[in-house]
Amino acid sequence: MNGTGGVLTREDILKLLGNTPPLVAEAINLGEQLQPNGIDLTVREISAFESRGNITEGNEGRQLPRTAALPFDAHGGVDLEAGAYLVTFNEVVNLPLNVMALGRPRSSLNRCGASIHSAVWDAGYSGRSQSLLVVYNNQGFRLHKNARIMQLVFMYTSADVGRGYSGKYQHENT
Repeated sequence: MNGTGGVLTREDILKLLGNTPPLVAEAINLGEQLQPNGIDLTVREISAFESRGNITEGNEGRQLPRTAALPFDAHGGVDLEAGAYLVTFNEVVNLPLNVMALGRPRSSLNRCGASIHSAVWDAGYSGRSQSLLVVYNNQGFRLHKNARIMQLVFMYTSADVGRGYSGKYQHENT
């Protein structure tokens, strides 16, 4: 479908999983994670913020906050109070130059009073990404390692991009 844009179907995704590198690598259970229009991403690590961040007009002033990984208990879960957390996913995403992606929370996550926030995944990006998990539920939320919390929806661009993503987060966490 390259050249006309549009959301990738399960069949499109399956074809791109055969690429080298594959569209998504290191899936926990591809049979469960593959959806009609995307792939569910799973929790590898959850971290708490320990300092503030800083964003300036130019990238040279960017400073990410310090984080500390929260340990999963003997049952594979962690109890989270209301607040913001950084999630690192298990899966490594490798976007070709004609595919971009958007991450959306799974509806069960929203129904628990939590949500995931993610930026645009530009064509050409490769890495094990991170997203912001916000627990809005005043009673808290219990999250388990390898839980499916976000669906990555892939879209063809109208043409290959001239220059793929080459920012600071290229090949992150791999």
